[in-house]
Amino acid sequence: MIEGHVTAPARLDKALADTTALSRARVQALIGEGLVEVDGVVASSPSAKVVEGAQFRITVPAAAEPQAQPQDIPLDIVFEDQHLIVVNKPAGMVVHPAAGNPDGTLVNALLHHCVGRLSGIGGVARPGIVHRIDKDTSGLLVVAKSDAAHEGLAKQFADHSIHRRYLAVCAGHPNPAEGTIEARIGRSDANRKKMAVLDKNSSRGKTAITHYKCLQRLESASLIECRLETGRTHQVRVHCASIGHALLGDPLYGRTPKPLKPIVSELRFARQALHAAELGFTHPITGETMRFEADLPPDMRELIDQLGRFNR
Repeated sequence: MIEGHVTAPARLDKALADTTALSRARVQALIGEGLVEVDGVVASSPSAKVVEGAQFRITVPAAAEPQAQPQDIPLDIVFEDQHLIVVNKPAGMVVHPAAGNPDGTLVNALLHHCVGRLSGIGGVARPGIVHRIDKDTSGLLVVAKSDAAHEGLAKQFADHSIHRRYLAVCAGHPNPAEGTIEARIGRSDANRKKMAVLDKNSSRGKTAITHYKCLQRLESASLIECRLETGRTHQVRVHCASIGHALLGDPLYGRTPKPLKPIVSELRFARQALHAAELGFTHPITGETMRFEADLPPDMRELIDQLGRFNR
């Protein structure tokens, strides 16, 4: 059971997706099954308008037999207790099964490791998943093992109290070397697989805020850290590209600068240079302040070393 109050007027499915850990599609399915109440009345339409402060109750059925199957895939576990697990995900691993990636995912590995002890709020395809990082982004991810932990973590993501610090290698040298990018992000009209920065007055998309800082000037590139206030799809990648400093290796939002092509080609670096280096939150059950760090993976360390050597 998930209960709460709508934080802003909107369509019902959008309002509940923004307030809970559920995806919009999952909310729509639950409304269709008659499992959503608003102010004590069973909701019948995902597009119904709800007002700020409206009280909702969502009955989440017990997780069905997962579509994904357990697979004995090694995990780099940073922390684990009976409520949650923090994993350092390698680049190249998809978080949950989807078209084109039916297995070999983090969910497959978690189903094997946790043996049925994962939150069911995310539905059969995404047990325990509270947030995601892209397939070719490495780094820290927290997964819920209980529904109570799932709800507690989801609320922290919703109110932007989660601490997230990324390390990235971007093209060029940002000027100023430190700043804040605040720009709405939504689906691109030109390419539905891409996200894009939208006009600040647009009714589409969501506000996104990234604080960046240049840590090291490299050859035609920079090592930067990005601290996220929000967690939008492809946020760091889109925001960096929007100021003319796309991440090296990014297949969607940037091109490798001509001077760097020989180095990148020699290293066979073929992913966006992005790593979720630090993750902090309040333990949803114990109230303890948690903070975790993950070192840069070897491929990014080698890229930085080579670019730094040529910059001397």
